[in-house]
Amino acid sequence: MKHLRTICLLIVLSAATAAVSQGPGAAAAKPATPAPQAQTSPQPAPTVAGMIERQVSASEKQIIEAAEAMPEEKYNFSPESLNIPGSDYKGVRTFAMEVKHIATDNFAFWTPLTGDPFPAGIKGPNGPDELKTKAEIIKFLKDSYAVGHKAAATVTNENFMEQVTFRMGKGPRIYLAMNPTSHANDHYGQMVEYLRMNGIVPPASRANN
Repeated sequence: MKHLRTICLLIVLSAATAAVSQGPGAAAAKPATPAPQAQTSPQPAPTVAGMIERQVSASEKQIIEAAEAMPEEKYNFSPESLNIPGSDYKGVRTFAMEVKHIATDNFAFWTPLTGDPFPAGIKGPNGPDELKTKAEIIKFLKDSYAVGHKAAATVTNENFMEQVTFRMGKGPRIYLAMNPTSHANDHYGQMVEYLRMNGIVPPASRANN
């Protein structure tokens, strides 16, 4: 009986407490409000200049990393020096010439779009003869890509087919802007072979090895 009275007393106290909490003076429970939706800013519409800029940046990264990977003492390397039986590498470009050739082509196509002067020291397809050290050659290469970024910005959705005169003739603005990236890809393949012939894995390939 004592336990029963205790239980009954607890029930009565619980009911009284509930009644007080739900009385007229109790604050009404506020309904839960949904969390505000995250604000998303609209993405800018794609542009021709933006597309070209991505191509220039990708080419720049790949070519410069490959140029920096070759030790300076190997900059005058060409496969001709290996005397591989059955091969014909006579007169091919050295690694240094490959890098300078890419930069020279960059300047030839991009300066007509930007109005920058064509470097005076360029006397042929392989760039200035006076550039000998790795540091000088890489600076020449980086300078050419700096012009490439400016050239990309000159192309709009309205003027990309505009004819522009350049050293090899005349062509649409978009052709002058994008041709150096495809040209660099051709010579990147040769740079890769030169690196691997010297036991160097190209930086762009290292994640897959």
